[in-house]
Amino acid sequence: MTITTIDIQEHAVNAAFGRRKVSPRACIVDGKPHLRAFLADTLEELRFVTGECGNAEELPTRIADQQPDLLVIGSSVDGVEAARIIDVACNAGFRGSVMLISARETIAQRAILHHGLERGLTMLPPLSTPFSARMLRECIAPLLPQQPAPQPEVDVAEALKTGWLELWYQRKLDARSLTPCGAEALVRMRHPSWGVVVPAAFLPDHNDPNFRALSEFVVARAVADWRYLLDHHGPVDLSINLPAKFLLDAQAVEDLCAWMPRHPAFGGLIVEVDATEVAQHLDAMIETAQNLRLHNVAIAVDKVGADWPHLISRDAFPFVELKVDRAFVTGCADDRLKRSVCKRIVDLAVDYGARCTATGIESRSDYIAAHELGFDLVQGYLFGKPMGLKKFARAAATKPLGTLD
Repeated sequence: MTITTIDIQEHAVNAAFGRRKVSPRACIVDGKPHLRAFLADTLEELRFVTGECGNAEELPTRIADQQPDLLVIGSSVDGVEAARIIDVACNAGFRGSVMLISARETIAQRAILHHGLERGLTMLPPLSTPFSARMLRECIAPLLPQQPAPQPEVDVAEALKTGWLELWYQRKLDARSLTPCGAEALVRMRHPSWGVVVPAAFLPDHNDPNFRALSEFVVARAVADWRYLLDHHGPVDLSINLPAKFLLDAQAVEDLCAWMPRHPAFGGLIVEVDATEVAQHLDAMIETAQNLRLHNVAIAVDKVGADWPHLISRDAFPFVELKVDRAFVTGCADDRLKRSVCKRIVDLAVDYGARCTATGIESRSDYIAAHELGFDLVQGYLFGKPMGLKKFARAAATKPLGTLD
């Protein structure tokens, strides 16, 4: 029997019909934790729910718990062990697809493909290292969701109780040198069936009684994550998002201050508050910001846009940062109105001695415009998407971006 790539692809497509209408699940088997973590990060970006195990002995439990659609056998697994993994998986009831990852095509690789087909499994085209995201997507195309994932009906109380919430981080960079200058924490939900879910699908209204618990979770997790980053990379200045209502509660503010690390490497926490909320409670927010600074906490005004005039002519302006709404940054290189609004906010920040951040930068032209306008910091997909804590820690250990010239 001769196996061709076409045979494998046709077999994979035929087996894909009738799959679940939720995010597909993948179990990654590799003896090296860093390889499993890399593969998990990559697959999660393609909307997979992932699980990991280091050897064949752990596999039956993972299959029973996760019921994966895809089994990924990593590059550190040799031919004998890969065949054993396939046997263990089949004996545990696995009937899905298998993808092999290896440095190159070998006799052993072809033997494993034969063995998997003989056991009735769908053997996807092997993936050779090094590989790109496009190559991975092509290999697992039959398993990818064909439509946007429906939003699960999960309230934040359930997510908090089950431990599904986590913080992802997007780094900020100096607009001139493009060196990292901290990161913003963004809440995400990792649902066991739907994968990573964006906040719009589960964040409650600010009047919801669960919003206080969610805010406390964000503070506590950010502090814990700061300690993790300190141990695995070094100190990173973090920003979190909180509603004005939380900061206008005296007990909540007292708790916030008590949670701050006393470690000498801790440079302080920045709390970002929506500009609309700041404008609605401006005097109270100014007083709160003045008090928080003494406890190593600063307030940044987030999503500043056309409402920037509400912030002018203040005797006291204790806010450390003005973040311009992405709606005015994206495309500002070619839009005179957006550029004008950005320039006025930058000048306002200069007048008050605050720094100014351009958010939502997705193109080189917008970055150049932000640089020319005098922004202090830049943030956006051009420099990196939000990522989970461990992935962020690994990325933070890489070299600075340098310049985009």
